[in-house]
Amino acid sequence: MVTHHSILLIDDSPGECELFRLALAQTGLDVTLFTEQNADAAFHFLNNHSNLPTLILLDWHLGRQRGDEFLKRLRADSRLAAIPVVVFTTSDDASDLALAYASGANGYVVKPGTFAELIQCAGDLCRYWLERNRVPLTIGSPC
Repeated sequence: MVTHHSILLIDDSPGECELFRLALAQTGLDVTLFTEQNADAAFHFLNNHSNLPTLILLDWHLGRQRGDEFLKRLRADSRLAAIPVVVFTTSDDASDLALAYASGANGYVVKPGTFAELIQCAGDLCRYWLERNRVPLTIGSPC
C-alpha cells in the first residue's frame, strides 16, 4: 500500500505549475508534487524513478504536442498503464474531451478561473484520486 502520495503535473507553463504548487500547499494535504514541462521530460522522469506517482495531471496542450499522444504512449507501457491520468486543462472543447477519454484519460478537469477555486479543485482532486481511488498494486511502490 502506498504510504505517501505524489502527483506528476505535466504542463508547459512554469507559471501554471507554480500556481498549482501554491494551491496544493494551501490544502494542507501531504502530497509531493513533481512537475515536467513536456511529454519527453515526463517519460524520462517516469522511467528513472522507482516510485511512480500516484496520479498524473496532464495539460492537454503541451506546446506542439497534444495530450492524446502522451496518453497513448503511457497506456502502451505495461509498467505505467495503470497510473490514473486526469487531463487538467483550460480547454472546454467537446472534441478535446472526447479525444482525451478515447486516448485513455481517467478524468478531465477544466482549470478553474480563480486561485481560491484552484485550491478547492486541488483538494478535491487529491481527496478523490489519492485517498478514495484504488489502483492495482503493481504501481506506486511504497515510499
